[in-house]
Amino acid sequence: MAELPAIPVGLDIGSTTAKGVLLNPDKTVLTKYLQNTGASVSASANSIMERLCDAAGVSREQCTVIATGYGRASVDFAMRNVTEITCHSIGVHHLNPNIRLLIDVGGQDSKAIRIGKNGRPEDFQLNDKCSAGTGRFLEVMARVLDVSLDELGPLALKSKNPSQISSTCTVFAESEVIGRIGSGDAPEDIAAGVHLAMASKVRSLAKQVKIEPPVGVTGGVSLNPAFRHYLSKQIECTLWMPKDPQFTGALGAALLAFE
Repeated sequence: MAELPAIPVGLDIGSTTAKGVLLNPDKTVLTKYLQNTGASVSASANSIMERLCDAAGVSREQCTVIATGYGRASVDFAMRNVTEITCHSIGVHHLNPNIRLLIDVGGQDSKAIRIGKNGRPEDFQLNDKCSAGTGRFLEVMARVLDVSLDELGPLALKSKNPSQISSTCTVFAESEVIGRIGSGDAPEDIAAGVHLAMASKVRSLAKQVKIEPPVGVTGGVSLNPAFRHYLSKQIECTLWMPKDPQFTGALGAALLAFE
């Protein structure tokens, strides 16, 4: 009996969410899944694999798995693990070969990646030591403004006069926001100021690897319309976002499984 071809799977185990992608033979996505990473990377990876295999009607033994993300080394059933810088580059290049600069903003870190014409990273800058410029920054500010994270972006887009938030440090910016509330600034203006401060932080990261349009944005924070609006204004160019911006790392890992 002829041996069945291996089924490519990519797992991106991030600090906040874990994502999985299972591909068809033509490199289109057959099924995908996202969940909170939780306290156990191993449990999360196994849970995603079960979901993907059940949805595709295949067994785990049929799959070739590449893991990426901060928890990639803990996925003991993966054939190998690859850095998220490489996987995001490959995933985005597959979806849009014109992108040369990718900005990926997740819950705990942000990245600016220069992508070569072959889809591999040529240069990158990573902010993983400070929560400024990450989803965590917005979470803290949403809590101070007493709105949900999903409400924060639309609220900011209502502003005609963004508040001045001078600090990009989460701790100091939180104090500034509290001060702005006490001064009577409108909630939408404060929310806009928060997004403007974050966009400024991300722009500084992007400038280190050269801003060249069109610029791609991925990660959970890219789903925030106010973040995209203010980032586009800060870097003075249009932004391209894929249909599923949280899955590009997992997609890149799955594409590597073909190799």
